[in-house]
Amino acid sequence: MIRSSAFASLSAHDLYRILKLRCDVFVVEQRCPYPELDGRDTEPRTLHLWVDAPDGTVAAYLRVLSEPSGEARIGRVVTAAAARGRGLAGALLGAALEHIGPDRPAVLDAQTVATGLYSRHGFTVTGPAYDDDGIEHVPMRRG
Repeated sequence: MIRSSAFASLSAHDLYRILKLRCDVFVVEQRCPYPELDGRDTEPRTLHLWVDAPDGTVAAYLRVLSEPSGEARIGRVVTAAAARGRGLAGALLGAALEHIGPDRPAVLDAQTVATGLYSRHGFTVTGPAYDDDGIEHVPMRRG
Protein backbone atom coordinates (compact mmCIF):
# COMPACT_ATOMS: atom_id res chain seq x y z
CA MET A 1 0.00 0.00 0.00
CA ILE A 2 1.35 3.41 -0.97
CA ARG A 3 1.31 5.96 1.80
CA SER A 4 1.62 9.71 1.31
CA SER A 5 1.91 12.76 3.52
CA ALA A 6 2.94 16.38 3.65
CA PHE A 7 5.85 17.01 6.00
CA ALA A 8 3.67 18.62 8.68
CA SER A 9 1.60 15.44 8.92
CA LEU A 10 4.47 12.95 9.03
CA SER A 11 4.89 11.22 12.35
CA ALA A 12 8.35 11.31 13.87
CA HIS A 13 8.47 7.53 13.45
CA ASP A 14 7.66 7.67 9.71
CA LEU A 15 10.09 10.53 9.12
CA TYR A 16 12.88 8.61 10.86
CA ARG A 17 12.19 5.47 8.80
CA ILE A 18 12.17 7.47 5.55
CA LEU A 19 15.40 9.30 6.35
CA LYS A 20 17.07 6.06 7.44
CA LEU A 21 16.33 4.45 4.06
CA ARG A 22 17.57 7.50 2.17
CA CYS A 23 20.80 7.62 4.18
CA ASP A 24 21.32 3.85 4.00
CA VAL A 25 21.13 3.86 0.21
CA PHE A 26 22.33 7.27 -0.96
CA VAL A 27 25.05 7.95 1.62
CA VAL A 28 26.20 4.50 2.78
CA GLU A 29 25.50 2.07 -0.10
CA GLN A 30 26.28 4.51 -2.90
CA ARG A 31 29.09 6.14 -0.90
CA CYS A 32 27.95 9.69 -1.59
CA PRO A 33 28.63 11.97 1.37
CA TYR A 34 26.37 14.84 0.43
CA PRO A 35 23.82 17.02 2.27
CA GLU A 36 20.95 14.54 2.14
CA LEU A 37 18.85 16.82 4.32
CA ASP A 38 18.53 19.74 1.92
CA GLY A 39 15.64 21.65 3.51
CA ARG A 40 13.18 20.77 0.74
CA ASP A 41 11.46 17.99 2.70
CA THR A 42 9.83 20.56 4.96
CA GLU A 43 8.37 22.77 2.24
CA PRO A 44 4.58 23.00 2.58
CA ARG A 45 3.89 21.69 -0.96
CA THR A 46 6.30 18.74 -0.77
CA LEU A 47 4.57 15.37 -0.90
CA HIS A 48 6.28 12.29 0.54
CA LEU A 49 5.25 8.90 -0.84
CA TRP A 50 6.44 5.55 0.50
CA VAL A 51 5.74 1.85 0.85
CA ASP A 52 6.28 0.07 4.15
CA ALA A 53 8.13 -3.24 4.32
CA PRO A 54 6.73 -6.13 6.37
CA ASP A 55 9.53 -5.72 8.92
CA GLY A 56 8.48 -2.14 9.76
CA THR A 57 11.12 -0.37 7.68
CA VAL A 58 10.42 1.67 4.54
CA ALA A 59 10.80 -0.45 1.39
CA ALA A 60 10.65 2.40 -1.15
CA TYR A 61 10.22 6.16 -1.18
CA LEU A 62 10.12 9.30 -3.32
CA ARG A 63 9.17 12.92 -2.88
CA VAL A 64 7.42 15.43 -5.12
CA LEU A 65 8.56 19.05 -4.89
CA SER A 66 6.98 22.18 -6.34
CA GLU A 67 9.48 24.26 -8.26
CA PRO A 68 9.17 28.08 -8.52
CA SER A 69 8.58 27.62 -12.26
CA GLY A 70 5.43 25.60 -11.53
CA GLU A 71 6.94 22.28 -12.53
CA ALA A 72 6.81 19.30 -10.22
CA ARG A 73 10.19 17.80 -9.35
CA ILE A 74 10.39 14.12 -8.45
CA GLY A 75 13.38 13.19 -6.35
CA ARG A 76 14.98 10.96 -3.77
CA VAL A 77 13.56 7.90 -5.53
CA VAL A 78 14.93 5.00 -3.52
CA THR A 79 14.26 1.32 -2.89
CA ALA A 80 15.80 -0.74 -0.10
CA ALA A 81 18.18 -3.43 -1.36
CA ALA A 82 15.95 -6.22 -0.03
CA ALA A 83 12.90 -4.83 -1.86
CA ARG A 84 14.39 -4.21 -5.31
CA GLY A 85 12.94 -5.90 -8.36
CA ARG A 86 9.35 -5.83 -7.09
CA GLY A 87 8.15 -2.79 -9.02
CA LEU A 88 7.87 -0.55 -5.97
CA ALA A 89 9.66 2.43 -7.53
CA GLY A 90 7.40 2.19 -10.58
CA ALA A 91 4.30 2.05 -8.39
CA LEU A 92 5.45 5.10 -6.42
CA LEU A 93 6.27 6.93 -9.63
CA GLY A 94 2.79 6.16 -10.99
CA ALA A 95 1.20 7.49 -7.80
CA ALA A 96 3.37 10.61 -7.93
CA LEU A 97 2.39 11.29 -11.54
CA GLU A 98 -1.29 10.80 -10.69
CA HIS A 99 -0.88 13.40 -7.93
CA ILE A 100 0.94 15.78 -10.30
CA GLY A 101 -1.69 15.37 -13.01
CA PRO A 102 -1.38 15.03 -16.79
CA ASP A 103 -1.11 18.74 -17.57
CA ARG A 104 1.63 19.77 -15.15
CA PRO A 105 5.20 19.29 -16.36
CA ALA A 106 7.40 17.06 -14.21
CA VAL A 107 11.20 16.97 -14.09
CA LEU A 108 13.78 14.79 -12.39
CA ASP A 109 17.47 13.98 -12.42
CA ALA A 110 17.85 10.27 -13.07
CA GLN A 111 20.77 8.01 -12.43
CA THR A 112 21.53 6.79 -15.96
CA VAL A 113 21.00 3.17 -14.90
CA ALA A 114 17.37 4.05 -14.06
CA THR A 115 16.38 5.95 -17.22
CA GLY A 116 14.34 2.97 -18.46
CA LEU A 117 12.05 3.20 -15.44
CA TYR A 118 11.37 6.87 -16.06
CA SER A 119 11.01 6.43 -19.83
CA ARG A 120 8.24 3.89 -19.22
CA HIS A 121 6.38 6.68 -17.40
CA GLY A 122 6.72 9.21 -20.23
CA PHE A 123 9.97 10.97 -19.28
CA THR A 124 12.56 11.85 -21.91
CA VAL A 125 16.19 12.85 -21.49
CA THR A 126 16.58 16.62 -21.92
CA GLY A 127 20.31 17.17 -21.58
CA PRO A 128 23.74 15.61 -21.39
CA ALA A 129 24.87 13.22 -18.69
CA TYR A 130 26.67 14.71 -15.72
CA ASP A 131 28.50 13.43 -12.67
CA ASP A 132 26.77 13.84 -9.32
CA ASP A 133 28.98 12.52 -6.50
CA GLY A 134 30.52 9.89 -8.76
CA ILE A 135 27.21 8.65 -10.20
CA GLU A 136 26.19 9.54 -13.75
CA HIS A 137 22.83 11.32 -14.02
CA VAL A 138 20.74 12.84 -16.81
CA PRO A 139 17.99 15.46 -16.62
CA MET A 140 14.58 14.15 -17.69
CA ARG A 141 11.17 15.74 -18.30
CA ARG A 142 7.58 14.71 -18.85
CA GLY A 143 5.13 17.17 -20.37
